Amino acid sequence: MRGSRSGAVKSAAGKTSGKSPAPVIPQLTWEQIRPAAVVLVSGTESFLADRAIRQLRDLLKLEDPSLEVTDIDAASYAPGELLTMASPSLFGEPRMIRVTSVEKCTDNFILEAIDYLAYPADDTYVVLRHGGGVRGKRLLDAVRAATGDVIEVVCTELKKDTERYDFAVAEFRAAGRRVSPGAVRALVSAFSDDLAELSSACNQLVADTSDEITEATVERYYAGRVETNAFAVADSAIAGRYGESLALLRHALATGADPVPMVAAFAMKLRTMAKVLGTRGGSGQLAGQLGLAPWQIDRARRDLQGWTGEGLGRSIQMLAETDENIKGGGRDPVYSLERMIATISARGEL
Repeated sequence: MRGSRSGAVKSAAGKTSGKSPAPVIPQLTWEQIRPAAVVLVSGTESFLADRAIRQLRDLLKLEDPSLEVTDIDAASYAPGELLTMASPSLFGEPRMIRVTSVEKCTDNFILEAIDYLAYPADDTYVVLRHGGGVRGKRLLDAVRAATGDVIEVVCTELKKDTERYDFAVAEFRAAGRRVSPGAVRALVSAFSDDLAELSSACNQLVADTSDEITEATVERYYAGRVETNAFAVADSAIAGRYGESLALLRHALATGADPVPMVAAFAMKLRTMAKVLGTRGGSGQLAGQLGLAPWQIDRARRDLQGWTGEGLGRSIQMLAETDENIKGGGRDPVYSLERMIATISARGEL
């Protein structure tokens, strides 16, 4: 366990300018979380933040099974609540105090939490979860400028396909399972908008299969995912196979696919093609500049065969019109989708 800290831990929460001070505390990624007197878990990715906090709880439980875990809602904070929960217990068990909704905290919480930074309780771990926004900025500045046993765990959203790809690979690696790159790409495509669902899908495949996880494995388990169907339609249309893409579209819609994620799949593909269009150099060299994985650049270059810049521009314009139509701007979303597919299958040359 953490040793006793009898001396006061000074806080740099005094005079501040309009600009936030540069953090002086360690800033870690979610998987690097470790025990500290005060742990600020910041960022908008709630799934990773929740996982990091659970991981910390498990670490502390492993050190001492008598760990006492309590919760505070900073949005409805009662004066004196933090001090009461941090006070020594009768049997001296270590304590973990999880504070949620710091981004909605009361003024009383800000004042008392800043005071607590100067005199943290022994054998107590206070976890502050701040989901983003400007509320509580004075407290965040004080935490980040504090000296002593204080860390920040940053949980930002994984917005890029490359980040979600790396996340999925890490999930399988942690489970000790082999997975093909194609399988990971298929999973990322199928669960592109929900990190929690992507993690759950990885864990499900680990639990239910024993061999190497391949693209065929993913197709067998998740063929019904709307996004997977959507990307199959998009791939076929972009390749110029109009009849096939129209048949795939009608099958997807008949099995419950929603037009909105269908258009989103096309948008993701066409945006990537637009980024790659006209670029020179190796995919590895361009990956960092474009914010894409090398395999995405290679795939976009294959997709661009037979396309012109003008045709791509017209297709993107049609995509925008279709998006508006299926979100209430038109009377027949299916007709809008079919019209979009006809344009894209003709590589924008209709």
